[in-house]
Amino acid sequence: MAEALAAATAGQYEAALNIWEPLARAGNARAQNNIGACFVDGLGVDQDLDLARRWLELAAEGGDPVGRRNLATLYFKGQGVAQDYARAAELYRAAAEDGDAPAQDMLSWMLLEGEVMSADATEARRWALAAAEQGVASSMTRLGMIAHNALDTDRDPVEAARWWRKGAEAGDADGQAMLGAAYHLGAGVPHDKIAAFAWLLRARAGHSALADRFFEAVSATLSPEETAAAQRRAAIPLGELP
Repeated sequence: MAEALAAATAGQYEAALNIWEPLARAGNARAQNNIGACFVDGLGVDQDLDLARRWLELAAEGGDPVGRRNLATLYFKGQGVAQDYARAAELYRAAAEDGDAPAQDMLSWMLLEGEVMSADATEARRWALAAAEQGVASSMTRLGMIAHNALDTDRDPVEAARWWRKGAEAGDADGQAMLGAAYHLGAGVPHDKIAAFAWLLRARAGHSALADRFFEAVSATLSPEETAAAQRRAAIPLGELP
């Protein structure tokens, strides 16, 4: 498996598949998942969503959490199967309970949106926290939204800004947009228009639609010198922020 992973990481998917196939046919659930994922994206093979589903079903039945998450995504998107949000949620939950962070993040989103399953802010927060603790930036941003919108808790601007900063510093563009808005409004953090614009510049570069809600309003408050200062700050790599 280590040799196959090294080959796949180097983009040598055909070599990886040659290693995974006998393992998968012998019942290795992670190898089955990996083959299914290659068929989903056409990596080393022609894209074939029906074969992807078959391999991912084997991986899911074999208890592989990544296989369950990838199969859930097929059901969520309706790729190679009829779209089925309930089945997707069931598979995401099974993977989440086994500790898969992306599945925890997705389950949290589904529970919070309430459009594809019954909304449950308490459960959404629990799974977002589990994913955030494993470093998932989008869940950090979601925890900020939960605190900001008083979902499952009293409204807490300081807590919201704290989570948005975590998401922003971890690279989530929506977290960057919301942290920029917080600095613009002085909500949970001191009012700081240069910091606000710097974070909004990062968010816009990351294609966050949320940034557009505040970008022009913040930009209009800045002098040319302040705009330049914000641009310099936005250019600092995230890992080197003061």
